[in-house]
Amino acid sequence: MKTNTTNNSYILDEKLSFYEKILNNIPDLILQLTISPENDIYFSYLNKTIVSLFEVNKFELRDKSINIISKRIHNDDKENFFNSLFNSKKTLENWSCEFRVVLIDKKIQWYKVDANVENDSVGNTLFYCSLTNISKIKSREFKVQESETRYQFALEASKKGIWDYNIETGEVYFSKESLEILQFNESDQINTNTKWDERIHPEDLENYLDHIQNHKDDKSQYFENTKRVLAKDGSYKWILSIGKIIQRDLNGYPLRIIGTHSDVTAEKLKEKQLLGNLDIISEQNNRLLNFAHIVSHNLRSHTGNFEMLLNLIETEKDDETQEECFRHLKTTSNSLSDTIEHLKTLVDINSTPIHVKEYLRLNDYLNKTLEILSAEIKKNKVIIENNISNIEGVNFNPAYLESILLNFTTNAIKYSHPDRIPKIIYTFEKNENKSSLVIKDNGLGINLDKHGEKLFGMYKTFHKNEDARGIGLFITKNQIESMGGTIEVESKVNVGTTFKINFNEEI
Repeated sequence: MKTNTTNNSYILDEKLSFYEKILNNIPDLILQLTISPENDIYFSYLNKTIVSLFEVNKFELRDKSINIISKRIHNDDKENFFNSLFNSKKTLENWSCEFRVVLIDKKIQWYKVDANVENDSVGNTLFYCSLTNISKIKSREFKVQESETRYQFALEASKKGIWDYNIETGEVYFSKESLEILQFNESDQINTNTKWDERIHPEDLENYLDHIQNHKDDKSQYFENTKRVLAKDGSYKWILSIGKIIQRDLNGYPLRIIGTHSDVTAEKLKEKQLLGNLDIISEQNNRLLNFAHIVSHNLRSHTGNFEMLLNLIETEKDDETQEECFRHLKTTSNSLSDTIEHLKTLVDINSTPIHVKEYLRLNDYLNKTLEILSAEIKKNKVIIENNISNIEGVNFNPAYLESILLNFTTNAIKYSHPDRIPKIIYTFEKNENKSSLVIKDNGLGINLDKHGEKLFGMYKTFHKNEDARGIGLFITKNQIESMGGTIEVESKVNVGTTFKINFNEEI
């Protein structure tokens, strides 16, 4: 009986020695950690790889294991290390923890510990641990994280959003930045291509779809399109989308497109303003050329008359002839004065850099005009039909509005049809884009096919009216255009004429 016990003890020692040799010779870091009921920590076992790597000496092995751990673990990781360790002791769940180790040569390495946990018969908690060096993995993670941080910073700095379109499912991923451009967040669930397309301005949708289809058909290297998209607050923003197909199936059919979104509303507004300025400059140049032509033509006519009359006065000795020449000279002088005054008015209109605008109630100025012309209206039995509401108004120059109403009303009376009672109708039209004053009469009318291009010319008349000077419409058109407005005309001979003044009410 004693021999069998001795033999069993010998066999057990042999097995323990065998397992210890195996554990000491494998490159893995193997250890057993014991936590007593009093929470004292001991190393029950360390294989030689750990002893060698961490340079644990025999004096340290006699000490409490907690002192070795405290010396080796990075200060920033100690709290998490011990919290996770004692939490596993409490729950008996497998222990896993990542931490940095400071080696003797001050080098820092990342390790991960994984352990099975169990209690023994006397209340100790045993941790059967393996350590893995994860420094290379961590290094790669940090590089990826650093790259992502730089990328995120670049996106935020550029105010661009990311989108990822799965063509098969129709689902689209929009980054936080992409959603914020349109004032949305992730809870708004703008996550399908259909929902995105529904927000594109109807006037821009066809062009947008054509650009995408061209890229799908491999007609372009990448997709790029600028369009208006409806934001959450109901306004439209100009969005620049740039994307590229990154995946196709075996038949070449596109499966996935990724790209960026940029808010280019400010740039579009500046572009619109620039184009508007170019239009203004072009219009001003045209006016300048027209003005130069008028000055050249009209003044040359007067100077020619002066030269001819002065030559006659010098050559003719007859007193009666000379007296007649002097009368003509006086008439020409008066005509020149009128021309200079008209040109001065034109210069004043077009040379003022900023015309004063005020909010003007239309009926205040129309009633004033009708009162000024009341004698003419009564004399000619003119019917006035005012369809303008008392609340309607425009942002315009007060002097110009008075002049415009006076000119058009005077012309409607002056060129009334002899076979019918004159009638003038005033109407105000307003919509989102513009407001317009419409003045309609039933007078003689104008043949626009014949005279349309000359209608607003200086000194252009189209009826045999002895009071006509051909300056009213010319001045009126310049007043309207100098305020950023436009004028339209419809007319039919013996039926009447309609003038439509479109106001630019920007202040």
